[in-house]
Amino acid sequence: MNKTELIDAIATASGLTKVDSKKALDGYLAAVKAELEKGGKVTLVGFGTYSVVQKKARTGINPKTKAPIKIEAKKVVKFKPGAELALN
Repeated sequence: MNKTELIDAIATASGLTKVDSKKALDGYLAAVKAELEKGGKVTLVGFGTYSVVQKKARTGINPKTKAPIKIEAKKVVKFKPGAELALN
C-alpha cells in the first residue's frame, strides 16, 4: 500500500474527504517526526511504539571489493508493534 492508497482507505473508513484524509495523515506524520527528532517516543496503545535508537559505529565489508569499510554511528527510528497488531 502506498500513501495514495492509504489516504483512500482512511477516507473510506472515516467518512472524511480525500483532501481531509490527506491533511490528517500529513499532520500525523509531521507530529510523529517532530517528536522523534526531539528524541521522544510515540506510543499508540494496541498499535505500537515509535522510538529513536542510537546505532554504534562498526566495521563492515564492501561486498564488491571485500575491503573493510567504516560505518558511522547514527540514529535510526525503531518500531515495536503492539499486541493488537500481531498477525497470527
